[in-house]
Amino acid sequence: MSFNPKSYEIIHKQQSAADQENIEEPQQNIGEILHTWRAPEFEVYEKSARWYLIGAVFISLIVAYALYTNSPIMAITFILLGIIGFIYLQKDPRIVNFAVTTKGILADNQLYDFENIYSFWIFYEEPNIKIISLHTKASMLPYVHIPLHGEDPVKLREFIISYIPEIKQDISLIDTLERVLHI
Repeated sequence: MSFNPKSYEIIHKQQSAADQENIEEPQQNIGEILHTWRAPEFEVYEKSARWYLIGAVFISLIVAYALYTNSPIMAITFILLGIIGFIYLQKDPRIVNFAVTTKGILADNQLYDFENIYSFWIFYEEPNIKIISLHTKASMLPYVHIPLHGEDPVKLREFIISYIPEIKQDISLIDTLERVLHI
C-alpha cells in the first residue's frame, strides 16, 4: 500500500473541519464570556537534589519493608508509584485557558455550570497561593481549584459573586501537604 498525499489532504481537511465543528459547538452552550485569562494548570515548586534524595530514601524504605514482610506486590506497587511520581514531577504544566461566562466557569474545555456550584472562595496569599476554589455538587471531587496566576482576584470576584455565593473555605490538609512537600 502506497502513501497518497492527495487522499491524506482530503482526509486531513475533513478531520480538521469536523474538529472545528466540535470545538465551536460547545461554545454555543457556554453563554456570554465575561472575562478570560490563561494560567499554568499547576504551580511549579523548585526542588533541590536533597528533596529528591529524601523521596528516594522514603520509597526505598517502603520497598525494603515490603520485601522484608514478603509482600512483592506491595514492593512493585511502590516502585511503580515512585517512577510515576518522578515522571509527573518532571512534567511542565500546560497553559490552560479559563473564562467566566454567564453560565459558569470554563476551565479549558470543561464548563462548571453555576447551577452545579454551591459556592466559591478565593485563596490569595502572596507569593504562591492564588486560587479560586469552587465548592461543587459533585460527590467524588467536591472542590475544584482554578489557578489565577497573575489575574486580579477582586475583578474576578466581582464577575462571579453575582452568580454564586462567596463562602469562606479552609485550606484542606492535602493542599497544605502539597505546599509543604512542594509537590
